[in-house]
Amino acid sequence: MLKRILSISGKPGLFRLVSQGKNMLIVENIATGRRTPAYASDKVVSLGDISIYTTNDSDIPLADVLEKVKEANDGKEIDVKAIGNDAAVRAYFQTILPEYDEERVYTTDIRKLFSWYNQLVAAGVTEFKDKEIAQDEAAEAAEAADNAQITEDKK
Repeated sequence: MLKRILSISGKPGLFRLVSQGKNMLIVENIATGRRTPAYASDKVVSLGDISIYTTNDSDIPLADVLEKVKEANDGKEIDVKAIGNDAAVRAYFQTILPEYDEERVYTTDIRKLFSWYNQLVAAGVTEFKDKEIAQDEAAEAAEAADNAQITEDKK
């Protein structure tokens, strides 16, 4: 789902990919529904390609982080201003994702993540992970288990 949701530098809000032209993308603002072109000179990033730094060796994909934010807030929007100053925002994010890397993840990144979450919820996007990917992962795990069983049977 997040692969088709885009952030474009210099343009406020999030956009849904509608179509691709020769040298541009046709995007639709998820809040207003207004369609505009995004040219090759614009910096366009898919939310599906973003991850959060952790203290572990691996980073956590944004979809997983958004799911954790949704669980922590019962699917409702976050009032970032009510949380308070930067220290309070970091402390709140620490409760949601305790393993995030405090040195490499800035407070502005956390505020942007909360802003994106609010925009997605307001637009009716509440499923952040692709169901197909989850099914593919389950199928791969089952296949790996079958292969392990076959290998063990051959011994």
